[in-house]
Amino acid sequence: MAEEKEAFYVVKKGNVVGIYKSFSDIQPLLSSSVSGEGVSVYKGYSLPQKTEEYLVSHGLKGATYSISAAHVNAGSFGQLVACPYQDPYSSDGGTVMANSSSKNLQGAMQVDASKGVGSSSFSTNFQRNHILNGLQAEFSTNTCLSCTLYFDGASKGNPGPSGAGAILRAEDGKVYRLREGVGIQTNNVAEYRALILGLKQAIKKGYKHIHVQGDSLLVCNQIQGLWKVNNPNMGYLCNEAKLLKDKFLSFKINHIPREYNSQADIQANRAVSLQAGQVEEDCDSN
Repeated sequence: MAEEKEAFYVVKKGNVVGIYKSFSDIQPLLSSSVSGEGVSVYKGYSLPQKTEEYLVSHGLKGATYSISAAHVNAGSFGQLVACPYQDPYSSDGGTVMANSSSKNLQGAMQVDASKGVGSSSFSTNFQRNHILNGLQAEFSTNTCLSCTLYFDGASKGNPGPSGAGAILRAEDGKVYRLREGVGIQTNNVAEYRALILGLKQAIKKGYKHIHVQGDSLLVCNQIQGLWKVNNPNMGYLCNEAKLLKDKFLSFKINHIPREYNSQADIQANRAVSLQAGQVEEDCDSN
């Protein structure tokens, strides 16, 4: 996961594209977003040096680099992948979601370019090919390779009849709802089984970049190595989850409040009535 150190985020808002080095810098932008103005977020790695040198002179407040969307062409940012995200702590207490359309960034920028540049802060006379000079990187959003996983476990009695539930939201528009019967187990075991269930599905479907979210602080912290695993059974499950995690090109996991995990919770509670090891799956696609 060394490439994560070089990761950057490409944010398209209106007809302007900004490049950020930290995801946390994007959150204030989402909260203050002008009504009706779409925001799309993409993730990339190792911005080409010549692109850095060129973009640094075109400032967008708060961004590390910026440029008018009308002047961005193939190869400008190297290889990009769609970045699914959720901001559960928005100023209005609601959820702010990224544009999950499967259309790629390049296509979106071409549409805006036809409308002209909306800000006088960008020169209209510079050569579009300047940014491409000497660059060999191929432009690709790879939206079909990214997904967000929500997981949750349920146990009636703790220990008692238990179920694992997961929601896998892919950037290609597909949504998988997964349920697995866990048998007589504790809630923590059910949580791990839910995570493993979702990771296996993501791997099976060919996704390479995943953002995992769950309301189990124990699971999230143990997977990140922040908390020790003392129970042997939990250790086995944690190791299995880590082995699956390493199969992705990029992996991020974070804890979210329970109220933002309601869909996975519904699947977990439905799974309680299933036989141990029995798996059910539903899929919607846009």
